[in-house]
Amino acid sequence: MKTKTINLSLPNELLKQADEVAKKEFRTRSELMREVLRRYILKNKLDELASSLQKEAKEKGFTEKDVERLIKEYRAGK
Repeated sequence: MKTKTINLSLPNELLKQADEVAKKEFRTRSELMREVLRRYILKNKLDELASSLQKEAKEKGFTEKDVERLIKEYRAGK
């Protein structure tokens, strides 16, 4: 994997907390920051997907109960 070194400014307290987590998990700072960024990016993608699905469901007139029912029917093989 190709990497690039960057500079990152953090408040002292945040850096202290990050170092504590990294030490507890036997990670380097870099490993911890990479994992944090991966999770942040994934969360944003999931949030965008959820928003898109909610918009589509609203446009089609589905309610939460409809969704629950449709899931149950699908799982039951109907």
